[in-house]
Amino acid sequence: MNTSNYSASNWLYQKLLLSPLGLDRENSFVLWMLLLFASIMSGGLYISGGNVPLVVGIIYFTFVLFLSMLRIDYSLYLFMFTVFIFDQFPVPGFPSFTHEVRFFNNLKEITYVPFFEAGVISPFEIHILFITVALLLHVAIQRNFEYKPIAVWGAFLIFFGSLLFSFLNGLRGGGDFLVALWEVRALFYLCLMYVIVPQIVDTKEQITILFWIFIVGVIFKAFQGIERFVSLGFTTGGYDVLTNHEDPLFMVTIFIFLLGLMVYNTGEKQKKWLFTFLLPLALGFYVAQRRATYASFIVAITAFIILLPTIKQMKFLKYFIPALFVLSLYGAAFWNDYGTLGRPVQMIKSGLVEPDKETNFRDYSSNLYRDFENYNLAQTVVNNPIFGTGFGKRYDQPLPLIEIRFSLRDYIPHNQIYWVLVKMGAVGFFAFWLFFNCFAAKGTQVFMRLKDPFLKAVTLVIIIATINQMVVSFYDLQLTYYRNMIYLGCLMGLLPVISKLQSEEDPEADDNEGSNDG
Repeated sequence: MNTSNYSASNWLYQKLLLSPLGLDRENSFVLWMLLLFASIMSGGLYISGGNVPLVVGIIYFTFVLFLSMLRIDYSLYLFMFTVFIFDQFPVPGFPSFTHEVRFFNNLKEITYVPFFEAGVISPFEIHILFITVALLLHVAIQRNFEYKPIAVWGAFLIFFGSLLFSFLNGLRGGGDFLVALWEVRALFYLCLMYVIVPQIVDTKEQITILFWIFIVGVIFKAFQGIERFVSLGFTTGGYDVLTNHEDPLFMVTIFIFLLGLMVYNTGEKQKKWLFTFLLPLALGFYVAQRRATYASFIVAITAFIILLPTIKQMKFLKYFIPALFVLSLYGAAFWNDYGTLGRPVQMIKSGLVEPDKETNFRDYSSNLYRDFENYNLAQTVVNNPIFGTGFGKRYDQPLPLIEIRFSLRDYIPHNQIYWVLVKMGAVGFFAFWLFFNCFAAKGTQVFMRLKDPFLKAVTLVIIIATINQMVVSFYDLQLTYYRNMIYLGCLMGLLPVISKLQSEEDPEADDNEGSNDG
């Protein structure tokens, strides 16, 4: 009798609930998830008095929690997508949902979240916390979990230790704790991504998915800038930027990825998409108006050519030299043109020739401010040469600086390579360069041994993105921005995965490679 009742209930459950939704017993959890989210939505709206953004946020992070536990790689994909789409800072003059979501703001600073003093964690930090906790649980539960050693782990530990020491050194010397956190947070996220990404990503397919996410994210940001450009009558309208500072930096790496796919004749679908959207990407790069990324792009192309084998170099230069000739003609024609078409030339020119005060006051004043700032940084280093000031402390300003729209002006300068020297001293500066130079060398070593053409293209991006980041950080605030540090950490974290895939494909390539990682 009981068995019969159970069978009847089972039949009704299948026919009345699961079948109409296209589900069966195996995937019936989807129904219960939908019911759970519906309950959270209705209950949340009732309790919050109709605060839709808050309830949607709660549902989203409930989903992220389940996703992280069930498919941690999917959670990583979602995280990287949100990092690309949402903005850490607003673009002045252009309110947008990509910033109004406040994905990178502390909870206590988000207007649609009820204020509570302890809300010093941001939505993106909640997501990365879920991923990290889920990974630790996977490590604890799975007996066959295979830990992948991170690249150049010895240099990484020296750098991370120096970063921690400089943080504590600043606090010991009277530094502001919250400011110190603001200064080191982005670098900490780079280190975290560097460690956890190799433990999550295992296959070439997963790497391919990540690059699809990067491509889609960059295309979206390009169109966002183009929409603003069009709304201003196909001009920049006197605005300094039409995208966030990080977006053109991402675009440079995607341009390099396209070149890698072309040179190694691989990744047909991704190559097709990038060719389709090449013009919008180029226009998006233009409307970003970041002088630093023009400089870094030149260095990136140079590094790309140097890294290629001789035969590939000759093939690439066959097409690149005519393109360079055309660009040179464009530069000569617009050398003294300060209009819309001449703006890229003026941004490159301002880095080579001192801008004229009358015709290019914006770049002239920007360069002058940076010169004053660099002098102040140099004086600070003279006063704190070995261990630096530590984080959370102001740098010296014997030359007073004008007020700018940046609350941490007295702590974080534009030149963030000098900033590392100021905050971490000669010891920390050495540790910083030791890590990134060792990583670039290791990446080059892996690249030279790879046989898979797609992985070679990806490894080129990883190496050049690291170099590109150092160049752009010399000119602009880039080591303290969350988005590009997370992106760079993710890219750098892929190197051990690629190295492992190469070892599996060609185990005799280097029997001692693992012993050289430190």
